Amino acid sequence: MPPRARGHTGLSPRDAERLRPCLDAFLASTDSRARIAFDPLEFPHRYRDPRDIEVSALLAAALAYGRADLFRPKVDALLARMGPSPAAFVRALDVAGARELLSGFVYRFNVGTDVAVLLLGMGRALRELGSLEALFVQGLEARGSWHGALDAFTSALRDVPMPPLREVLGPERGLQHLLPSPLGAGAAKRLNLFLRWMVRGPDGVDLGIWKRVRPSALLIPLDTHIGRISKHLGLTRRNDLSWRTAEEVTASLRTLDAADPVRFDFALCHYGMSGVCPTKPIPENCSRCKLLPACSVGQKTVKGMHRGNPMGPIPSPRPSPGGRGKTTP
Repeated sequence: MPPRARGHTGLSPRDAERLRPCLDAFLASTDSRARIAFDPLEFPHRYRDPRDIEVSALLAAALAYGRADLFRPKVDALLARMGPSPAAFVRALDVAGARELLSGFVYRFNVGTDVAVLLLGMGRALRELGSLEALFVQGLEARGSWHGALDAFTSALRDVPMPPLREVLGPERGLQHLLPSPLGAGAAKRLNLFLRWMVRGPDGVDLGIWKRVRPSALLIPLDTHIGRISKHLGLTRRNDLSWRTAEEVTASLRTLDAADPVRFDFALCHYGMSGVCPTKPIPENCSRCKLLPACSVGQKTVKGMHRGNPMGPIPSPRPSPGGRGKTTP
């Protein structure tokens, strides 16, 4: 289990008892399966073989930054060219195949060389250990912490010969963004998102194909939406999107569900991404929100509306499809 952030032990029993029924009602009212179509999780859901699932999932999670309508076509095109079995493709991949697949590839910070490292690293892990799960567990057992395990995982994936790749695809550009190593103090949102998909479930959202890692050990995939809503609900007092903030939010969620603390992540994140819970609160939305009894910002917003709404006309809610990573760099 990852260590809790120093100076914070989660919600108080009183706050937890107030928040738990609100979150349970919120989850019960969320059509999570409908939101999968707007999430990079849609890609691993296309496959049935566990190895195809984990390969497609890590590729999708790694590129899930920026606007969803821009990264989703990139992932879709790569998977289409990799054929019916992404796992078989990466097992057989060599430098010549990487050049054929990724010549000219560009997505924001990343170029073909960056993605080639990821694919070749996954192929090596499958050939030598049989699965990406085995690679992660190897790091977890060696390092003894969640942060250490992720650091070992990305380091192992990046252990591929670079000169031949640079020769055929050019220099890497955003490899540290795609596969951070060393991991650093950031929240590693996309890596923790991948791990949530692999470890939790299967429950119609997360896939639950990894059996050697417990859901209780997961860390919240912290992005701008989760960070904002977590602060509204009192799950954290921190303002940054760091590893320590992710630990603090997760520690609070463990107070609500020690066995499965990140089960709330998908619904809460999509609540922000959809536009229903934006940065500037919409009073009408707040007044109908099942989280209102535990949300400090929502209560303040509704009180302002009842006092005559001095901020002007109440805008109508305008939910949008969004996509995980939409406002996350």
